[in-house]
Amino acid sequence: MKVIVLLSAAILVAGCAHGTRPEAAANARHQDRGEEARLAAALAGRTAGAPQDCLSEWDLGTQTPYGSDVILFRDRLDQVIYVNRPPVACPGLAYGMAIKVQTPMSRLCRGDLVTVFDPVSGMATGGCSLGAFTPYRRAAPPKKH
Repeated sequence: MKVIVLLSAAILVAGCAHGTRPEAAANARHQDRGEEARLAAALAGRTAGAPQDCLSEWDLGTQTPYGSDVILFRDRLDQVIYVNRPPVACPGLAYGMAIKVQTPMSRLCRGDLVTVFDPVSGMATGGCSLGAFTPYRRAAPPKKH
């Protein structure tokens, strides 16, 4: 049993040391630029509104993570996209992952704690608190005279 614990600790330490390499940091920056480009494409043709502190969960449809520091929520009618940037990056949040509120309520609010999980296995991979929700709406078409 001691061997398993020591081996696990050695693997964790090696993983932490590997993450501090310059090439690992460069890869993370490259990945962040890629996620920001994906986010920009998703928001193309939309205009940002004033940030909101809370949203009704009933009004929300899908959620999509963009890296570990952006969660995009679409409303049920796909008219408004809400961008949430947690104040601190959300460990484990990546494409294909999902979040759930730790204390289920009818509203999602800034400061709510969420758990990141794999929707296929159900395994939790991290968590964070939410930031404000910035709505993005399609720009109104120009009026014809």
